[in-house]
Formats: sequence, C-alpha cells, structure tokens
Amino acid sequence: MAPEVTSPPAVVRDWAQESQIRGLDALDLGSSAPPRAHALWMAAWPKLAALAMALGLWQLVAISGWRESYVLPGPVPVFAELGRQLVLPDFWKAVGVTMTRGAFGFAIAAVLGLLLGVLVARSRILRAAIGSLITGLQTMPSIAWFPLAILLFQLSEQAILFVILIGAVPSIANGVINGVDYVPALLVRAGRNVGASGLSLYRHVVLPAALPSIVSGLKQGWAFAWRSLLAGELLVAIANRPSLGQYLNQSRELGDTTYMIALMIAILAIGIAVDAVFCIVERGIRRRRGVVVAG
Repeated sequence: MAPEVTSPPAVVRDWAQESQIRGLDALDLGSSAPPRAHALWMAAWPKLAALAMALGLWQLVAISGWRESYVLPGPVPVFAELGRQLVLPDFWKAVGVTMTRGAFGFAIAAVLGLLLGVLVARSRILRAAIGSLITGLQTMPSIAWFPLAILLFQLSEQAILFVILIGAVPSIANGVINGVDYVPALLVRAGRNVGASGLSLYRHVVLPAALPSIVSGLKQGWAFAWRSLLAGELLVAIANRPSLGQYLNQSRELGDTTYMIALMIAILAIGIAVDAVFCIVERGIRRRRGVVVAG
C-alpha cells in the first residue's frame, strides 16, 4: 500500500504566519491613515475654539461699558462692516495696491537677501565685517527708517520700497547664514569627495541642505516686509494709489473705529493666508526629507 502523501506542517505554518502578518499590516495601515475629514477636523477645531474664545472675550469687553460703543464696537458691527467692504470695488483695489507693493518689495528683498547671505556665509572676512551689522539691522524697528526714507525719496513709492528692503533683507540673509552654518561637515566632505567644489558645492550640496532654514528666513523676511509696508502706507499717502494702510489712517482721522477694526481684520487675514502658504512649503520640504510633521 502506497504511503499517504501529506503537506509538510512547516509549509502550512508559514502560510498561516504570512496571512497573520498581512492582516497586521492592514491593521497598521488603517490606524496610521485616519479619514481625511477626521484629520481636517483635528487640525481645525483648536483654531475654531481659539477664535470663538477671542470673539467671546471681545464681546464681553464691548458690552462691559469699559469704552463707549463708538470707541470699541463689538464683533457684530465690525464683521458687518467687513462684509460690506468685501463687495466694494474700492476695497479690492486697495488690497491689490498693497499686495502689489508687498510682492514687489519682497521679491527684490529675497534676491538681495539670498545673495548677501551666501556671500557672508562663504567669506570669513565679510562675516567678521558685517555679520553683526546684519543682525543689528534686523532688530531695528522699520518705522525708525521712515524719516530718512522721506528725506531721501519724499512721499513716494521709493520711500516705501526702501523701508521694505531695509526691514526684510537682513532677516532673509540671516536665514541663509544660519542654514549654511548648520550644514553637517560630513555632508560637505562627501560632496567634495565626489568632485564638488566652490560654487558647485554650494549649488548642489550646501544650499539644498540649508533649504529649511532658508525658507524660514524667507518667511520671517515676509513678516518684516509686511509690517514695514503697512507702516509706510500709514505715513506715506500717494495720490490715486489708495491702499489698506491709507484707508486705515483715514478711518483713524474720521474716528470710525468700526471701519478701522474691519480693515485690521482684513490685514490680519492676508498675513495669515501668506503664512499658510509658507507653512505648506515647509511641510513639503520636511516630508521630502523624511522628517515627521507633528500634528
């Protein structure tokens, strides 16, 4: 009688183990990839809660009688005024003028700041000569430059551009310098071992490694440029060029606090929107480098 042929137990156990492992992998994937709606809600609810608390506190202060309603209006009339402004062509024209000035000034500041940062990072003599000066200029309030800017350029676009540049360039340059300083020496040696040197080393090794810090410097440079721009528009009124800063100053002169705060909220919203763009770029860089993004 021929012996009965059976499958080896070891093979059966291996298939069972693989099935279990595949099941565990599926569980892991399910737990690490929550639904998109849930992820969006988890990211949004802290912001919504903070906004609700701020509006509630604002309303409490407004109804407390600490200041008259025409001096400190509540959120309801302010947002009603903001909604009215959003449908007016003049408001969007002012937004366009302000954003055009900001984008143009920031673009020039980015080019100058990146070039200055690379030059200072590459040259020990330049760093010793002007490294501290760059930091000092970064800490100097932009508003302090306007008397000189008005003397040099009168009440003109050039005066505003001058202050934007003097405020943003040092921040961007420092971002480049700090990023280059923290590039690992091992990475630089590896680049040299494969033949990179001079500008080639900076282009293909140093600057890509310093990119997160450079983007942070650009983000900070935009913040300085935006503040400098609005300060300039408050002081420098140019005919036929209405801007958010100019309207803000007019609302102060007219004592229209509701309109003033509505404009301030619009300016804040623009700043938050631009910051969100920079945050998206930063998260993309971190993902490509395999860095876990918190939250």
